[in-house]
Amino acid sequence: MTADSEIELKEAFQRAQKGHNNKAKLVASLKSRYNKLEDKTLFHEEFVHYLKYAMIVYKREPAVENVIEFVAKFATSFQPLPNAEDEQQEEEEEEEEDEDDHPFLSFIFNFLLESHKANSHAVRFRACQLINKLLGSMAENAQIDDDLFDRIHQAMLVRVTDKFPNVRIQAALAMTRLQQPKDPDCPTINAYMLILENDSNAEVRRAVLSCIAMSPRTLPKVLKRTRDIKENVRKLAYQVLSEKVHIKALTIAQRVGLLQQGLHDTSESVRDIVCSRLLPAWLLRLDGNIIELLHRLDVENCAETAMETLKAIFKTMPAEELLHIRGHLDDRKVIPEDSMTCENVLYWRSLCEFLKGKGDDGEEMLEQVLPDAAIYGDYLFGYLKAVPVLTEEQRADFNQLELVMTKEFISQQLIHLIGCLDTNEEGGRKRVLAVLQEMLALTQTPSSLVSLLTEKLLALIPDDQRRIQTVAEIISDVREPIMEASQPVDENRSRRQQVQLAEVKVRLIEAKQDLEDCIAAQDFSRAAELKDSIAGLEDQRNQVLQEISESSQPVDREVRAEKNDPETLLRCLTMCAELLKQMNIKTRTGPTISALMSSLVLPSIANAHPAVRNMAVVCLGTCTLHSKELAKAHMVLLLQIAQLDEVKIRISALRAIIDLLLLFGFQLLSETASTQTVQPPLSPDRQEGDATSAEDKGNIPEDSAQSILVMLSEFLDSEMSDLRTETAEGLAKLMYTGRISSAKMLSRLVLLWYNPVTEDDVRLRHCLGVFFQLYARESRAHQEVVEETFLPTVRTLLNAPATSPLAEVDINNVVELLVELTRPSGLIKPSANTEEVCVHDYLAVRMCGEMLKDPTAPEVRLYAKTLSNLELSREETVRDDLTTLLQQLVQVVKDRVCLRALEKMLHQLMDSKEQAEVVNSSALQPLDVNADEAAAEDPSKSTKRPKRGQRKASTAKGGRRPSRKAESSEESDGENVPESAPVVRSSRRAKIAALEKTKLDLNPLINQEANVS
Repeated sequence: MTADSEIELKEAFQRAQKGHNNKAKLVASLKSRYNKLEDKTLFHEEFVHYLKYAMIVYKREPAVENVIEFVAKFATSFQPLPNAEDEQQEEEEEEEEDEDDHPFLSFIFNFLLESHKANSHAVRFRACQLINKLLGSMAENAQIDDDLFDRIHQAMLVRVTDKFPNVRIQAALAMTRLQQPKDPDCPTINAYMLILENDSNAEVRRAVLSCIAMSPRTLPKVLKRTRDIKENVRKLAYQVLSEKVHIKALTIAQRVGLLQQGLHDTSESVRDIVCSRLLPAWLLRLDGNIIELLHRLDVENCAETAMETLKAIFKTMPAEELLHIRGHLDDRKVIPEDSMTCENVLYWRSLCEFLKGKGDDGEEMLEQVLPDAAIYGDYLFGYLKAVPVLTEEQRADFNQLELVMTKEFISQQLIHLIGCLDTNEEGGRKRVLAVLQEMLALTQTPSSLVSLLTEKLLALIPDDQRRIQTVAEIISDVREPIMEASQPVDENRSRRQQVQLAEVKVRLIEAKQDLEDCIAAQDFSRAAELKDSIAGLEDQRNQVLQEISESSQPVDREVRAEKNDPETLLRCLTMCAELLKQMNIKTRTGPTISALMSSLVLPSIANAHPAVRNMAVVCLGTCTLHSKELAKAHMVLLLQIAQLDEVKIRISALRAIIDLLLLFGFQLLSETASTQTVQPPLSPDRQEGDATSAEDKGNIPEDSAQSILVMLSEFLDSEMSDLRTETAEGLAKLMYTGRISSAKMLSRLVLLWYNPVTEDDVRLRHCLGVFFQLYARESRAHQEVVEETFLPTVRTLLNAPATSPLAEVDINNVVELLVELTRPSGLIKPSANTEEVCVHDYLAVRMCGEMLKDPTAPEVRLYAKTLSNLELSREETVRDDLTTLLQQLVQVVKDRVCLRALEKMLHQLMDSKEQAEVVNSSALQPLDVNADEAAAEDPSKSTKRPKRGQRKASTAKGGRRPSRKAESSEESDGENVPESAPVVRSSRRAKIAALEKTKLDLNPLINQEANVS
């Protein structure tokens, strides 16, 4: 190669570094030069020589990125542009063209495939990046040699398991065009799915999400990423689903799940993606038909999700499109009954509620899609009366049952629409009230609608006394309806009348026979007498017949008959429960409520039907919230039910007990115990020293409070997950509100949270996870309770037998949680006095005491490691005490790792003179190495450069590592690149000047190499 060509190649690389250069002209010029060369080998070697300067730079410098881009464009420029004639010739000349790839392109690929195993992570990163860009720059229908394809494939499969995330990212992107979705055993697809499941770096997961091909195998993995821990991954997962997956490819459960999670995501950006990308994409594929979208969601089983979806759609729709529902309405502004479906009724309700929520702005539009209250009341009454009541035989027919369920769902939506009506006009409100009262009194009204009808009825009545009176009257009409009662027939009298009639008939027959005989004998005088006698007997017979007919007709009169069947009782209890819920908590229970309690609620608690008993317990619990006297009277009953009945009823009773304790406190137990005995008092010897402190504990009999806590503690061990979860949630409420303060209970909750048995109990895990954070950050007193929990919890885990589920719990994770919860800087209102003794000071002393008890115990290493993560105060007395304890520990602890950790703590707590004395006298001295001696002589260096196996000690604010901002999949994730400290925002001119100074230029390196050569 001539000197001119060397300069030209070198100049090309120099010019390629500058972003403003036209790379297409640069590529064309260099390609022209390359084509003129007969011997390409020297060019190849020189090209790679200059490329290596860029490949050793790991940081994403603009100059290096420009060079990589230039190399990719130049290498792929040798591929012929695809056209129709070429495609026809390819089939004819396949056998002759065994080597389709250009020599230069093959050479570059071979060089990169040889470089991907380099020790330098920068070289591996640039090799994978360049392979990615080369494959991406090729034409859509480009082909490469099978052997080269396999080599690239194998190399990238190795690199997706690289130690450095950026290398894995580029390797994953490079395999984008190598995946074969139709192949069930495609190694690329398998690698992608493995990365999505297991890769710890969020940017790697994002890179795979952006390039993975959609198929029945990969779809579940992508759906799972919508629940990823990282916001950016969830966001990209929704974007990928909106762009690559048709709504018909998803099951109903998957569609509902996506919307439910997306619309409730904690991140606003994820919620925005669902509203702005996913929903419009689905509507676009359904030709903008919102009713069809609702049909795809099965609104009968997920009405709330469908409502939220519609609300999100309405927010982006112009006002004109919102009123398209008018096409489904008739002249009365209602949907005709023959054209009603679940979807259009739910759409109508959602639109009305959306417009109602806009206030005055939506009032005019609401009037166009909703009729007056009176008209709507008649419309609702007509539809509800038409809902059929199925017999037992009809319930066995699935089609009949499905039809009734659909009508009940539509009825629920129509009842909800009452809340959107303008009820300020007296006539319309009275009509709606009359309809609701009549529907509640009708026996054929479905039980599923009773609660909703009662709620809407009470919403229209503002006064509590009127509410109580109205509902009591309806309950009376339902339970004791007016019936026509008939007086029963007296059987004895009826029998006597029948006998008397028979006697008269016999005498009449005999008289007629004698009359015939007399006539035959021509004894006319006797015949005349008999004739008179027969007339008398006939009159007597007619009189008896009249008496019999009168006595057989019952006397009808109106009476009230009490109904005690389960369905009627459940109806009445449901209305009563809804009334008590809607009443103001300050409203006292009057005579009417007391009558309902004595005649309806309390008798129903002993009912044989479980649903009736459960609703009765709900009514009793709600009613006791309105009256402390009632609560005292029935607390023992609720406690008995919570321990003896079915699970569902026990949970209802437990909720009532927790609510009562939250409202009235444990003081309620002392007043209850004065009249009723809960349990015999425990002897002082049996009561433990820690135990539980409750509100106003000085006046509380400890046996009453203790018995409740023992019961709740037993419930936490229950095999019934619902009961266990409800108990844990109740205890969390009691502790957060300060009704109880118990380190033992908190320890139980921590262990329950970590217990693998509760892994599938999402509600329990979520509740406790939120509670721990809120409780510990609320006050210093709460942190002290958590600190008391530390050692008992750790001991329980350490002593757990191998057969216990607690043996699988990671103790380090539990310790980190408790340390984080007790961190003084984590308080919502941290103390401004840094000299004040903090919770971590006490925790440090406790751990030192534990280590001194048994210096050879395996947990000593755990405690020593934890000490370095504490935020200690600057109070001199505490520091002196800790120093004394640590000095004692250094003398007795033999484990090298523990000794190093303890020494590090001493370096923080002592001055340099005391440090020297302690280190010289420490038990570690005989085992010292050069690094340890240097550390003892120069503590400052030891602090800055900790020895192997040690962690850098945290300062008062250094317990946590600073979070790094997530970057795009093309950029470094920050794991290996030093992060600059935050600075004040500077002007654009200053930024440009600073950027020019920090730009990397490869020219000095290239020139230096040229001069040396």
